[in-house]
Amino acid sequence: MSLPEKLGLHRPELRAWAMYDWANSAMVTTIVTAVFPIYFAKVAAAGMEPALATQRLADATTIGLGIIAVLSPIMGALADRAGLKKRLLAVSLIIGVIAVGLMWFIQRGDWQLALLLFIVANIAVNASYVCYDSFLPHIAAPDEMDRVSTAGYALGYVGGGILLALNLAWIMKPEWFFLPHGDGLTPAQATLPTRLAFVSVAVWWLVFSLPLFRDVPEPPATGSGRVALGETLRELGQTFRRLGQFRQAVLMLVAFLIYNDGIGTIIRMATIYGTELGIGQGALIGAIMIVQFVGIPFAFLFGAFAHKIGAKRAIFLGLVVYGIISIVGYYMTTATHFFILALLVGMVQGGTQALSRSLFASMIPRERSAEFFGFFAVVEKFAGIFGPLVFARVIGATGSSRAAILAIVAFFVVGGALLHFVNVEEGQRAARAAEGAAAG
Repeated sequence: MSLPEKLGLHRPELRAWAMYDWANSAMVTTIVTAVFPIYFAKVAAAGMEPALATQRLADATTIGLGIIAVLSPIMGALADRAGLKKRLLAVSLIIGVIAVGLMWFIQRGDWQLALLLFIVANIAVNASYVCYDSFLPHIAAPDEMDRVSTAGYALGYVGGGILLALNLAWIMKPEWFFLPHGDGLTPAQATLPTRLAFVSVAVWWLVFSLPLFRDVPEPPATGSGRVALGETLRELGQTFRRLGQFRQAVLMLVAFLIYNDGIGTIIRMATIYGTELGIGQGALIGAIMIVQFVGIPFAFLFGAFAHKIGAKRAIFLGLVVYGIISIVGYYMTTATHFFILALLVGMVQGGTQALSRSLFASMIPRERSAEFFGFFAVVEKFAGIFGPLVFARVIGATGSSRAAILAIVAFFVVGGALLHFVNVEEGQRAARAAEGAAAG
C-alpha cells in the first residue's frame, strides 16, 4: 500500500474532498476557537463583566446551532432528492464567507453586531457540513472511510494551523507586516491586525473550497431531481419512520449526541475561559496552534489505529483523554496548564470526531447519505447546543466557569457508556441490506 493510500489521499476526489476541511478549519480555528472569542471579550464586549461576556458568547452559540439543527434534516433530504449537494454547499459557503468578512467592521462596544455575525457564520459553516460529510460514503470504499475521514481532519489541522500562525504573527508583531504599531494608536488602528485576520479567513475559506466543486462528482438524485419542498418533507418523514431499521446507527447517534456535546463545548469555550482566568492572548492563541499541529500526526495515527483495533475502541480512548482534560481544566491556573491541555486535546480531537463520522457513515445506506447526515447534523448541533447551554447556566448559578468545565466530564462518561452498546457489525449489515433492497 502506497503512502497516499495509507493516508486516504490516493485519488483526486479524495484529496479535493479533504481540502474542504483545510478550507473551513480556518474559520473554525480563528473565528470559533481562537481569535474571535478573545476579540469579543476584550473589544466588542469591552466594559462588560468577563463572566457575562462568556455567557453571551455561549448563548449566541446555542442560538446559531439551534437554527441549523432545525434546517439540517430538510437540507439533507433536499440535497439527496434533487441532487443539490454541491449547490447547497456553495450557498452555505457564500453566506459564511460574507458574514466572516463583515467582521472587519466590529469595533469597541459592538457586541450586538459581533454576536449577529458570529451566529450567521456558525449557521453557514455547520450547514455546509451536512453536504460535505454526505459525500464520504460516495467517494470512499467501506475499508477506506476511516482513513479518508481522518485525512480530512488532518488537512484541516494543517490549513487552520497555517492561517492561524499567520494571523498570530501579524496580531503579535504588526510591525513585521508594516501595520500600525506602538503607542498612540487610534481604536481602528489598534484593532486592524485582528480585523485583517477575519478577512483572511473569509478569503481562505472561499479559495480552498474550489477543488471540491471541481473534482468531487455530484451523486445522482434519489428523487425526481426537482426542488419540491412538500415532497421532500414527506420523504423526510418516511425516512424518520424508517430509522427503526437502523437501530445501531440511531444508538450511535445518541451516544455521539452526548459525548460530542462535551467535545464541542471544550472547543468553543476554551479560549474565552482562559481569558476569564487572566491567561494572555499570546499564550491562548499559541495553545490553539499546539492543538492544530499536534493534531496533524495524531489524526493520521487515529486512522491507522482504528484499522487495527476498530473505530469504536479508538473513540473510547479519545473519550477517556477528554475526561482527563475536563478534570485538569478545573484546576488550571497558569498558561503552562493551558499548554498541557492543548497538547492533550490535539492528540485526540481530530481522531475522535473523524472516526465518529466514518463509523456512522458505515452504518447508513449510501443513496440516502445527505438525508442521514442531516440527522447526524441535528444530533451534532444539539450537542453543540446543550454543552454551551449547560456551561452558561452553571456560570449563571455559580458566577465562575470552573464548575462548568468540571461538569463536562458527565458528557464523556454517559456518551461512552452508550457507545459501548453499539453493535457496529449489525449496523453495517443493516445498511448494506437496505442498499441491496433499493438496487433491487
